[in-house]
Amino acid sequence: MSAANPVLVEVWRGAAVESRHRGAYVVLDGAGGQVAAAGEVDARVFPRSAIKLLQALPLVASGAAERWGLSDAELALACASHNGEPQHVQTAAGALAKAGLDEAVLECGAHWPYLDTAQRALAQAGQQPCALHNNCSGKHAGFVCLGAHIGRPEPGWLSGYVEPGHAVMREVGAALEAATGARLADAPRGVDGCSIPTYALPLRALALGFARVAGGVGLSAEHARAAQRLREAIARQPFMVGGTGRFDTRLMQQLGERVCCKVGAEGVYCAALPSLGLGVALKMDDGNNARAAEVAMAALLRRLLPLEGADLALVESLAAPLLRNWRGIEVGRLGAGEALRAP
Repeated sequence: MSAANPVLVEVWRGAAVESRHRGAYVVLDGAGGQVAAAGEVDARVFPRSAIKLLQALPLVASGAAERWGLSDAELALACASHNGEPQHVQTAAGALAKAGLDEAVLECGAHWPYLDTAQRALAQAGQQPCALHNNCSGKHAGFVCLGAHIGRPEPGWLSGYVEPGHAVMREVGAALEAATGARLADAPRGVDGCSIPTYALPLRALALGFARVAGGVGLSAEHARAAQRLREAIARQPFMVGGTGRFDTRLMQQLGERVCCKVGAEGVYCAALPSLGLGVALKMDDGNNARAAEVAMAALLRRLLPLEGADLALVESLAAPLLRNWRGIEVGRLGAGEALRAP
């Protein structure tokens, strides 16, 4: 991203700005009309986990979710970057079992749970993390459930499902192209942390994809129905998308179906606003998530959504979190930069 991008988030200590986070954001409607933007919104970014909702579209559109009887929790987990808490692990295992599979088929790798209490509980039990603890295990469970639905019955057909040429990734890629309008063949390709392909797409294309998911405009009938089903599942089971203390979960627990948002690595955030038919995409230049991207997303939602009462209080607290030292003394705050402040 360019140094010309505006300051989206400021870090205040006392009465002075101590640090600044630059970035870009864009808000579009389903027809591609621009509602708001700042920075280089046509620059390509790797969306990382921010687009898991788009990647889950074929799981529902293909009929796989219905065939295997996947629940709201299992569908929400397919769109998640979860904490690895017991509920997440059990839900991922349950989705696999419905398709006659187990964790051995997952190719996402293993890591310790994000949540410290879940880490400690696992270690105290003398256990090592497995693929089910990976924050992407729900997404991968969705991939292999899709593969078990569309694939051949012989053993080993699912092996290598993370490779770009596998039928599962071709289905996922086609859904991503349909939602965003971008051609993956023209996009720089990398490997994501969970081993699937990731494509550098214009920030504008990500916002368009989420605007289409928000209202179904510009999607096929199958993808529009799938988007609605996934949004509803996430609204009913927001804990599955993140977990204890996570920004996405807290926000969607409070606002319900009005917001469907998802963080991605390296300072990417995307959101669908169904009540407005809008899609939002932002990228922080320095890749900062917790300190910058979350504050930027909250500030945008404060501008875009009509909020009051407890809803307004939560969003405002997320848009301007206080900073405290180790003694609990308030020493500063985060806040929106000029490019994000309400006009």
